[in-house]
Amino acid sequence: MNIFSNLLSQPVKVTPSPKQRRGIEIKSPREVEIMRQSAKIVATVLKEISELVKPGMTTADLDAYAEKRIREMDATPSFKGYHGFKGSICSSINNEVVHGIPSPKKVIRTGDVLKVDTGAYYQGFHGDSCITIAVGEVTPEAARLIRVAEEALYKGIEQVKAGAYLLDLAGAIEDHVKANGYSVVEEFTGHGVGRNLHEEPSVFNFRTRDMPNVKLRAGMTLAIEPILNAGSKHTRTLADRWTAVTVDNSLSAQFEHTVLVTETGYEILTDRTKV
Repeated sequence: MNIFSNLLSQPVKVTPSPKQRRGIEIKSPREVEIMRQSAKIVATVLKEISELVKPGMTTADLDAYAEKRIREMDATPSFKGYHGFKGSICSSINNEVVHGIPSPKKVIRTGDVLKVDTGAYYQGFHGDSCITIAVGEVTPEAARLIRVAEEALYKGIEQVKAGAYLLDLAGAIEDHVKANGYSVVEEFTGHGVGRNLHEEPSVFNFRTRDMPNVKLRAGMTLAIEPILNAGSKHTRTLADRWTAVTVDNSLSAQFEHTVLVTETGYEILTDRTKV
């Protein structure tokens, strides 16, 4: 999901005190092991959704499937009821950037760029991840946007290790996005994740002086999630007070992983290739 001090859809508009860095949690080996399981549940659900989605389904169909599978694996949906959100997934299509509400009226069609974001709460800890799915045959422009969005995520993850800084990964993401002619959405960012769905620190996808440049330590768990727009970086929120869309109706794509910082690098906890 996207940040967050207290509200799922709250954009970044404040400059926190450096004291906030004291709130960043370092997970113990036991806690990391639990998070591996919560993240595995999320990865499993997203992998299954990517394989079953097809034109004619509704986003409510995907939501019902995600909730059923999360509960079958002895977890609860992290998103459902979170500040009043109705779904177990966020399902955002085409120009919808984030926080799309699942609906039986929202039919998925060939050519759609579908973002599915979900989380699972297992034994006191959350996992969180998002994928963008090309539904059927999409335009070359849409396929390229999706590819670059996923590449940008891994460009950021590759910078993660103890002793690195958050702006190292933010800069790597921003440089890759801009080199490919796209814009980084700045109103939503990644975040810490663990006992709470959204924890400190905020994980930016662009260079900024608005937040402390946190030094990474082994045991931190981060939700890294670049969001790319084909056009303007700016968004607006619809009347439902959740769904953010591009202001110019351009396409948007997003990928997210829950990542553990290690002494020598990183571990992708929501790795779908391992489920």
